[in-house]
This record gives sequence, structure tokens and C-alpha cells, in this order.
Amino acid sequence: MKIDTTKLNISKKQLFVIAAIVTTGVVLGTAILSDKATKTAEDDGHGHGSQVEAKANSEAAQQVNKDGDGHDHGKGHAVGEHNEAPSKGPHGGKLFKEGDFGLEALLADDGGEPRLRIWLFSKDKPLPNDAAKVSATITRLTGEKQTLNFAAEKDSLVSREVVPEPHAFEISIVAQTATEPFMFVLNQEEGKVELSDAQIKAASIGIDTAGAASIKSALQLPGEIRLNEDRTSHVVPRIAGVVESVQASLGQAVRRGQVLAVIASPGASEQRSELQTAQRRLTLAKTTYEREKRLWEQKISAEQDYLQAGQALHEAEVTVVNAQQKLSALGLAPGSSGGLNRFELRAPFDGLVIEKHLSQGEAVKEDAAVFTVSDLGQVWAEINVPAKDLPLVRVGEKVTIKATAFDASATGTITFVGSLIGEQTRMAKARVVLANPKGAWRPGLFVSVEVTASEAEVPVTVASDAIQTVGEKSVVFLKVNGGFIAQPVQLGRSDGKRIEVVKGLKPGASYAAAGSFVVKSELGKASAEHTH
Repeated sequence: MKIDTTKLNISKKQLFVIAAIVTTGVVLGTAILSDKATKTAEDDGHGHGSQVEAKANSEAAQQVNKDGDGHDHGKGHAVGEHNEAPSKGPHGGKLFKEGDFGLEALLADDGGEPRLRIWLFSKDKPLPNDAAKVSATITRLTGEKQTLNFAAEKDSLVSREVVPEPHAFEISIVAQTATEPFMFVLNQEEGKVELSDAQIKAASIGIDTAGAASIKSALQLPGEIRLNEDRTSHVVPRIAGVVESVQASLGQAVRRGQVLAVIASPGASEQRSELQTAQRRLTLAKTTYEREKRLWEQKISAEQDYLQAGQALHEAEVTVVNAQQKLSALGLAPGSSGGLNRFELRAPFDGLVIEKHLSQGEAVKEDAAVFTVSDLGQVWAEINVPAKDLPLVRVGEKVTIKATAFDASATGTITFVGSLIGEQTRMAKARVVLANPKGAWRPGLFVSVEVTASEAEVPVTVASDAIQTVGEKSVVFLKVNGGFIAQPVQLGRSDGKRIEVVKGLKPGASYAAAGSFVVKSELGKASAEHTH
């Protein structure tokens, strides 16, 4: 305001007094208006906890003055002077005004990528995009900063940089016109859960730090516990007969050589008789040979008689050996206290009788499987491997086996991978030898076999308990002053305990690990209580 002293009869001293009074009035009025605008912005209870305020930033104004913009701030209004509380603009954004100048700011999703849009105004009329040079700085609750640069797009300025979630931050917008700078501040706390340190401790929410870790990616394959066929015997009599007695019952643990059943067999009698006859003939042949040898040495008998006796002795020895081997092949002892026809069926090794198919008085054939004995100290875990996963399943690979019916796990080694793929299942068979000292792994039990597919060092990982789902997005609740904010993340590999964070989190960030579901529930309460 310029006063024409030529038209007023006022002394120079009075003029100075009037100027001082006017200056004081302007300062007080500005302070009152600024306080009212701030209070209005703070009382704006938006559902996501966001607050929007337009305020004068004296530090920014001082910085602009310091840099020198050619504007005389002793005349007219300074940055932030006459600043009004923002209202809703014609494009649905927040409208900021300072004197005649104004701008509308809107955080909009353009093709799924949030960007900041700015429209410029003067006296409520649109200005061209080049009427002011606009820049913005985002300061997040974690202290991270992001600078936004703008490019003209149709009737607005659009930030070249994407504004990633969470949208909990303070945006300082600076608009430099040809004559002076303007600064506006947009505060937003969308997705923040306010919890004090005492509340965090009371809720048993564990705080952890994102960092590097070794991730083992595992392949889960279905399997079944089977008998160890290398330690399973289907016991057959090997000679026909009639069962005299059964001394082993189903499910009984037996020792090697223990009698399972006694069978009366004519075949056993014939074989033992054959052996005894051969042994007597051998005794006679030895006696004859020794006599003929003496007579030949005394020149009494002819050499031919001596040689014939030696031949008969040799044939008798062969007959005895043959009869003994027949008895051994049939599992028959040379003699039996119960008679020549008594045949004792014995356990081939220590194990458990898992099948029994004979009873007393029953006639059995020589090839009938009357008992099945298996050593359950070792079992097989048979795995079904899809064709696409065969390169990851190798002989010698360590695996973890988990029961599906109860809580039990064990480790083993792959000993066999089939070379053929089933025509119907399109799967190959693999086998793991599993120690079973306590008998917990019972044949027929379904199991899940975990095979380590790969192992890699990753730069950013979090605890598996930290991952929650909010709005169909995987989030981690970052620790900030006064609570937590939901940070969307892109996940990678996992070993069940740690999960790789591919995008959305930096190493060293503090987050809610154990008890993160409590933070999610508090976020849900805040959303339910929100009204637009």
C-alpha cells in the first residue's frame, strides 16, 4: 500500500506512527488467521487418520529469500501470508490458496501407479502448467525422503515418480511463480496404527529387524511309508506237508532261528532216509577200500580190485554230500527228535510277524507263503515325483519326512530314483531309507517329504509371522513413532521360518514380528470405526 502524502496534511512524525500501527495490525491478524487455519486442519478427522493442512513455512520462506528470487518481501505478502485452510477442489483433490494464487493437489492412481497431480489457479481461474515451477518432497514416518519432479500432462502437472504405499507421510509442495514462491504442506497418515510402547509390550508384539539370511527353498512331495523289502521275507515251507503246530502268532516279534511252525512231511522223511542210506554206504565203501588197499600192498589182491574200491568210495562220498545239500536247501536238519518227517519252519531274521496264513492241521504246499516276517527297524518312504521335479530329486540328497496324521518328523537320504515314469500317474518313484527304532513309522502311513531345491543368500528377509494380508496385499507392519504403518511388500522364497522380501522393504527396518496379527486387528478396528 502506497500513501500519497501530497494530498494529506500529516506530519512526517505522524506518518511513521500510522505506519507502525498498520504493521502491528497486519502481524496480529496474520497470526490469528494462521492459528485458526491450523486448528481447522487438525480437527479434520478423516477416516484413515489423514490430516491435511496448508500452512506457512517460515523456514522455506527464509530459504527462498536467502537464495534470492528477485521478489521484495517487504512489499506485498510473504510466503504463507493470508494462507487459507484447504478445501475440496474441482478435481476432487485438496485446494490450497494463498492470496490470489492457489493449487489443487490430488494423489491419484494412474494405471495402478499412484502419482501426485497438481492444478494451478489464480483468482479461482485455471493457470497454464508453465505458470509456476512446482516441486515436492515426501517425508515418510520412517524418516525416508523422496523428491518429486513434475511434467505437464494435459491440464495438470503430474509427478514423474511413483508414490508407493503406505501413504503415510508429509508432502511439502513448492510452487515458484515469476514473482514469488509459495509453499503448502499436505499431511497424510493412511494405514497408521497408533500404539504406545506400553501397549506394544502389553500385547506381546515382538519387534525385529529386516536383514540378510540364507533361504532354503524346499520342494514338498507326497509319499507313503512302505515295508523295507530288503528286510522282508515271505516264509514258505519248501516242502509239502500237514501243520502239526503253530508257535508264532500275528504281530509277534521273533528272533532269528525261532520256530514258527512244525510240519509233518513225507518229503522230509524221504530226504533224511536218503542221507542216512548214503552215510551207511559211505562207511561200507571206506572199509572195503582200506581192505583192498592192504591186500594190494601185500601182493595178495589184484590192483584192479583196489582201484574199483577207491572208485566206490568216491561215489559214496558224493552221494552223502548230495543228500546233505538237499536237506540244507529244504531247511531240514539231518535228524529230528520228533521223527524223520518232522519239519520245523524257522524265522530267517529278527523281525515282526506281519502276515500268517496257516493253522494247525492244515495241509500246505511247498510254495505257499505261510508267514511274512519284516524287520521294522528300517522302513522305506516311497515318494511320488512329478516329471518336472525329477532334476531336483537326486540320490544321496538329504530330505525331511513329516507325518500327515500326527506331529512327527525325521531325516533320511534318498537311496533310489526310478528311471521310469508311470503311464497313468506321470510320476516316478523315489525311495528313502528311514530308521525306525521306536516303530512310529508304520507301513501305510502317508507322509510329506521335503526336498531342498536350492539355497541362496538374500539381502532382505523377515520372520514368517510378520506377513499379514490387508486388502489382498501382503504387508509388513513397520515400526514408526507412535505405532505401526502397513507396508506392502513383494515376497520371494521362503523356508518356513524366514521369507525373502523382493520389494517394499529395506535392510535394517524395524517391524512387528511375533504378534503382528494384533496390529492387523487394530487396523481393522480403525477401518470399522471410520466414517467418510
